Amino acid sequence: MDIAHCYLEGNADAVEFCPHNSYHNVFAASTYTLQEGGQPSRHGSVSLFDIDAETGRLDMVYNVETSGIFDIKWNPGGGHVSPCLAQADADGYLTIQMLQGNGVGAYLKQMTSEKISDSMCLYLDWNPSETSITVGLSDGSVSIVSLCESKLEVQQEWKAHDFELWTTSFDIHQPNLVYTGSDDCKFSCWDLRDSPSNLVFQSSKVHKMGVCCIEKSPHDPNSLLTGSYDEYLRVWDLRFISKPVNETSISLGGGVWRVKHHPFIQGLVLAACMHNGFAIVAIKGDKAEVLETYKKHDSLAYGADWQRGEANQEGGGTSKPVVATCSFYDKLVRVWRPENDICLAL
Repeated sequence: MDIAHCYLEGNADAVEFCPHNSYHNVFAASTYTLQEGGQPSRHGSVSLFDIDAETGRLDMVYNVETSGIFDIKWNPGGGHVSPCLAQADADGYLTIQMLQGNGVGAYLKQMTSEKISDSMCLYLDWNPSETSITVGLSDGSVSIVSLCESKLEVQQEWKAHDFELWTTSFDIHQPNLVYTGSDDCKFSCWDLRDSPSNLVFQSSKVHKMGVCCIEKSPHDPNSLLTGSYDEYLRVWDLRFISKPVNETSISLGGGVWRVKHHPFIQGLVLAACMHNGFAIVAIKGDKAEVLETYKKHDSLAYGADWQRGEANQEGGGTSKPVVATCSFYDKLVRVWRPENDICLAL
């Protein structure tokens, strides 16, 4: 059920709803455009949108040109910290921008920016306390960057993989653990309490192609998802952290570039499947099934997120969840609701 859409100037690769209370109407989208030639350059942008899903109104309220951006993430929220958007770019910079205002008057004000690598920054994730960010780099390294009094500082960096490190994330239940996934087909876990960080486990034979995304369940401390270029979404049981068990897997018909757990509804997952659009998946124990697909983008499906807010909580409203998605070469952002009552399937 389409709500609204907007075309961007560059190739759209990430979209993120603000998780902070009073700002659930705001989402950000980023772009990455490679201009080839004698001196290739990578340009990008960050745009802010104000969405009213009930009326179908979608306004782009802010846009800023940047280096080519691979990933953006809002800080998790939950305290009295202001909404901040972190961005990882192709020039090796990690940048934090603070959200100012709301609605039509919203904009981003740069808090800090630091070149953390000569390699490209491909992915980022905040720790739950918003004091550190893990960044995946194009040379296979992972960097742990602290944020203290508006200053970024690299705390640890090590060569975690042989090829591009497409994804890295903190364990939200055990923030001393960091997960990494790479083009080398390996999925790894590291313990930050050791220096250098200790390899807790590494799975090198399950994924048949590069690991694109890793997402810990916010509802189950023993469950984690991985997505891969091999087109499979996999569910892992982490009860034996040194040797996690691949409980189940489901083919989504395209490389699984991003996965997002619904923030309130356990077992409901949104997936960006590159050449095969977007999918909403239900996960129950050792079973996974596709509830619905969305194929109204004409290019690579890269960015996807659920809107937060009371109306999207389980039992908190009669309306269906709101989703924002974006695709690359057609530069398209769409906001939509599932056609089916997906909550009934869980």
